[in-house]
Amino acid sequence: MIWIKIICFTNVTPCFKMLSNSLDKHMKKTLCGIGTPFMLAALATVALPALGLARYGISSLTLAMFAGALVGNVVPGLSAGPLVPGFRFVQRRVLRLGVMLYGLNLSVAQIVSAGSRGIWIDLLMVCSTLGLGWLIGTRLLGLDRETTLLASAGSAICGAAAIVATAPALKMNEQREVAATASAVAAVIVFGTVAIFVYPALYGWLGSDPAGFGAYIGSTVHEVAQVVAIGNLIGGDAEQVAVIVKMLRVVMLVPFVLFVGSRMAARSDGQGLSVPVPWFALGFLALAGVNSLHWIPPSATEGLKLLGTFCLTAAMAALGIDTNIGRLRQSGLKVFVLGLLLFVHLLVVGGAVNFWLLP
Repeated sequence: MIWIKIICFTNVTPCFKMLSNSLDKHMKKTLCGIGTPFMLAALATVALPALGLARYGISSLTLAMFAGALVGNVVPGLSAGPLVPGFRFVQRRVLRLGVMLYGLNLSVAQIVSAGSRGIWIDLLMVCSTLGLGWLIGTRLLGLDRETTLLASAGSAICGAAAIVATAPALKMNEQREVAATASAVAAVIVFGTVAIFVYPALYGWLGSDPAGFGAYIGSTVHEVAQVVAIGNLIGGDAEQVAVIVKMLRVVMLVPFVLFVGSRMAARSDGQGLSVPVPWFALGFLALAGVNSLHWIPPSATEGLKLLGTFCLTAAMAALGIDTNIGRLRQSGLKVFVLGLLLFVHLLVVGGAVNFWLLP
């Protein structure tokens, strides 16, 4: 009997050691995959003020995306190697935490201060951009529905943050989600950057008052950081009005994500009974409400805002690592054509709405 125990112990113990070593290696690679985007996010956060890039409307999210893309293209094996589970964790879990904490940037007071005019302008621009993007993307350009929705959401609502928040609701497989998200983010970043140079030139040409032009900026420019940069260049009340109107657009992200989730559920089971609940989106609204009630001390609120931005920055870095040239070539130029046409729509139709339809 003793011999049997000895034989069993000598056979089983090496198996446990091998399993333990295998798990340790897998855990180390996963943690390394999680740590890499956070390291790039930290570098982007430090480099942004050090290089003075914020004045040009470049956010830490954009900088981290470019840094990740640089690393991913220099070391192309990263996007298909053992670190991928860690990248996916950041692209999904950390991202959702960042979106939820982003709600602390909003308050009911901001919505009230914008007035009914600001709400109607934002609603009209968001709906028209989403509708036009769907028609152009799916009908004229032949893009798939997912990439079309993501690129349209980025243009209509709040740039890269809207894209990465919408992607989980589309229920794509991991590889497809990464490819569609990366191409949509790239298109939105390109034309959002162009806006930084176009809008100040338009201000000089149109001769509008700063507050009126601020509403135009907030209702049509992609990213919050770009809105702040352009408003600051214009001066006067432009920046304050632009940020308030922009935040109204950000609020519209939640009903949009809920709508997309319900439509995807309806397509999957034919009856729409199983609607996925985007808890991070509801958390976004809940924290906006908490911020309005001032239940959290100001110092803690600022800390949570920074944490949310850092989480989104890390998610963008992880996404950038997967944004290699080969995958962008697979997407082709169509998504960039869509981004260009929606940018023109925001400029022209947005101007008509702000200065003539709802002056």
